[in-house]
Order: sequence, then C-alpha cells, then structure tokens
Amino acid sequence: MTKVHFNNLKSVNDSIASELAQAFQRVLQSSSFILGHELQSFEIEFAAYCRVPHCIGVASGTDAIRLALLACGIGPGDEVITVSHTAVQTALAIAAAGAAPVFVDVDPQSYTLRPDQLSAALSPTTRAIVPVHLYGHCADMDPILEFATRHNLYVIEDAAQAHGSSYKGKSAGSIGTLGCFSFYPTKNLGACGDAGAVVTADAELATRVRRLRNYGESSKYRNETMGYNSRLDDLQAAILRVKLPRLEDWNENRRKLAAAYLSILDERFCPPRIRPECVSNYHLYVIQSDERDTLQEHLRANNIETLVHYPTPCHLQPAFRNIKHRCCDLHQTERLASRVVSLPMFPTLSILDAEHAARSVNSLIRPESRADALS
Repeated sequence: MTKVHFNNLKSVNDSIASELAQAFQRVLQSSSFILGHELQSFEIEFAAYCRVPHCIGVASGTDAIRLALLACGIGPGDEVITVSHTAVQTALAIAAAGAAPVFVDVDPQSYTLRPDQLSAALSPTTRAIVPVHLYGHCADMDPILEFATRHNLYVIEDAAQAHGSSYKGKSAGSIGTLGCFSFYPTKNLGACGDAGAVVTADAELATRVRRLRNYGESSKYRNETMGYNSRLDDLQAAILRVKLPRLEDWNENRRKLAAAYLSILDERFCPPRIRPECVSNYHLYVIQSDERDTLQEHLRANNIETLVHYPTPCHLQPAFRNIKHRCCDLHQTERLASRVVSLPMFPTLSILDAEHAARSVNSLIRPESRADALS
C-alpha cells in the first residue's frame, strides 16, 4: 500500500530544483547576503502580490508579529487580544514585545477569532487585536475592524498560514494596520529555513519596522532607536522569488484537493466550511473527531499520515504559567484542541491519494452509526 505523506517538501522543491540552484548560485556570485538586491526585489514583488505599498523582510513570522507590535509602540503594561487556538508563536510574540495576551474564543467552523467576544476582552490597557487567519481561513475582519476603529486599536493580522487567501476580495495581510507572514518551509510560500515579512500600507510604520529589524538604524552607523537583528537574508529571499510566481497555481491545487475531501468526507467529521466572502489557500485541511486517537491509528494502519494542529491551546501551555495573560470563555478552543486532526495537504498531493484518505476516514464510522444517521 502506497504511503500518503502528510506533507512532501521534496516533491515540491524537486519540481523547481534547477531554478533554486540558479538562485543559490546568483547569491553566491553576488556575495551580497544581507539587505541586498534579492531581498529588495522580493520585498517589492511580495508587496505587489499582497496589494500593499510596503513589505519588510524579517527573520521569522514570530519576529514579524513582535516587530509589528513594537512599531505601533506596544509594550509593557499593554494588552493585545488574540486567540488561544493557534500556534503558540502568536502569543509568544505578543509576550516578547512585553505586552500581555488576552485570549478569546474561536468559531468552531472557521477556527478563527469570534468578534462577539471582543467586548468582553476589552480593558483600558488594550492596544491591539491580532486575528489569526488559521489554516488559511481568514478571520471575519469587518466586525473586527469596526470594533478596533471604535476603540482606537491597531489590527495586526497573523497571516502566517494565509499566503494568497482573501476576505471580500482583499488579500490576507493587507486588511489590518499591518500583516505578518511566516515563510517557514512548510508554509504555502516556504523558504529553505526561517523567514518572515511584515506588510503594510502605512509608510511610517513600515519605516519603523525596517529600522527595528536592523538594530534601529536609519542609515549606516546611525541608530535612531533600540533595534534587533531580524533580517530576511538574501539567500532565502532568492528562494522565495523562485517560488512566488508559482504560489497561485500551488494554492489552486490545494483548493482542488480540498474540494475532493469535501465531496467525500462524512459531515460528522465537520469538514471546514469557508464563508462565501472568503477564499482559503487551504494551508491545512482540518477535520474533527470525538475519537481522534482511534482515527489517527486507523489512518496510520492505512498508511496515511496525519498531524494535530494544535493539541494544547496557548493558555494551557506550561510557558504561560509565568507569562501575564487573561482568558475569556474558551469553550470552543478547548473542545477543538481535543478533536482536530489535519489530513494530508500539499500542492503535489494527488487527487487519488486525497480521495483514498477521505474514504479511509469515512470507513471508521461503524455500520450501526450509518444506519442511525439514515433513519
């Protein structure tokens, strides 16, 4: 039985191996490795892709959020509203900026921030909201932006999993005050190491992020502010430039795989339903099961790899015993953490393998359960 991998980076990179090698050689020949031509070109190209004027390449998606917060003047004594059902890096970036995360619940179908919980989370020290476009599904941005405008808050999008996703025709990352991306190798647009970017339409905030990533320098040997070493290097930028023109095709392949899953999966596994006004890049395809361990073992027996994103919410991570934070009602967050399962999803996955995975999921349903459902 052929193994269905959860992800296969090698197959993706093999398809463009000669161009990646050329990009590598181009950087070696130029010997410009930091803040050089490849980075500048990628920043222009990715800004255009996101339909914003400014892109600043940084060392990681985590740093993108941290530097975006710092550029907005957010730090110790401030609170930032976000979700707990996300990669812990979202919350750690807020804490690294010196602010305290305030966790709100998520919608059980889109897995994204519930705008109706924002009022309960608000305090006199709230400065920003960090909605997460999880699994490639955009958060419901209009009510978030309306609330933020009413209370004079920054909106910093965590678009680490949303390259090419959109909300009401607007590109993920371009909707809030700033947008933060990760180019970790497994992302839809992935580098060959850690990498990230901040995008924005605000020229002043772009200047601040650009200074913060490079020791606070405004020019060589002139340090305007306290800064950091958080630069997207030219080798990673060159690799991303090779991949960016293919991103739309890769995302479209993921959407076809998602359609194949949806056409077969029994609705009792709660396959994701994307809001009509949104386009997902299907970074992950996540279903739910009350018998997650049994389901994963069943799929493993059928040579199908799965993962769980994410088994422990941020607020229950050991690290947050010692990090200042607040929680609202997180019923759905904790329920999802015990139920979610990620099925294989990558652009070179075959439709046949996706269909096999979906049928294998369905085959776990006991015959008597099927009969009950039909009666």
